[in-house]
Amino acid sequence: MELNGRPATTGEIASLALHGYGHFTTMLVTDLRVRGLDLHMERLRRDCRALFGTDLDIPRVRELARRSARAHASPAVVRVTVFDPGLDLGRPARRSLPQILVTTRPVPDPERPPTPLRLGVRPYTRDSPQVKGTGLFGAIRQRRSAQLDGHDDALFSGVDGRVSEGPTWNIGFLDGGGLVWPQAPALSGVTARLVGRLSEDMGVPVSTRPLSVAAATRMAGAFVTNAVSGVRAVTSIDGTRLPPAALTTKLAAAYRDLPGDPL
Repeated sequence: MELNGRPATTGEIASLALHGYGHFTTMLVTDLRVRGLDLHMERLRRDCRALFGTDLDIPRVRELARRSARAHASPAVVRVTVFDPGLDLGRPARRSLPQILVTTRPVPDPERPPTPLRLGVRPYTRDSPQVKGTGLFGAIRQRRSAQLDGHDDALFSGVDGRVSEGPTWNIGFLDGGGLVWPQAPALSGVTARLVGRLSEDMGVPVSTRPLSVAAATRMAGAFVTNAVSGVRAVTSIDGTRLPPAALTTKLAAAYRDLPGDPL
């Protein structure tokens, strides 16, 4: 764990732990290459402007992420978190000086494909879903609730009954003719955007439309996407089985074959 390129102290990360005001992106780094690197940097730049009203030094971000990745075995999960150690809880509108925290962890079983997921629907909408914020209390609480009921993870639905996303991933559905993204407030994930591009390159129609929970359980297949696991099949939603889909397998393979960009 390094803050601006040196070991972080407990005091320096106290505001992040106590207030949770910040943003981040998580990248899978393999041989110093990252799939969708430009999208990760775009996210950090955009979210820094939204939360702190200032521009982020992207070349510095890449330098610090490279430094951390080089110090660990490949592949590694590198998370870049941007926050202000001097944030005043009573006056957060004061001028901010966001800093760059880089943390690294190993990839669990990198040679083993991720197992399919059983999802349990939970009514929840992320606060400011367009920002990848560090405040994960609500999302983790819903994941815990779903797991206590025997599912692997939670699928969020809004007050209008439309499904949206999960705690740390986007979800895509297959309708027999193409790929359907749910139309609902959700974070625009880097992996989902890459999978959308791959689908179009493969000639697969891609659309976005509202999907109720009932409609989601009647789809011809589903998968979730995030940077660490890539494309991961969904086998059930609220106990209703979804059929395995050949397109999910093809998209997962195409995503794994992406070479990534030099960090």
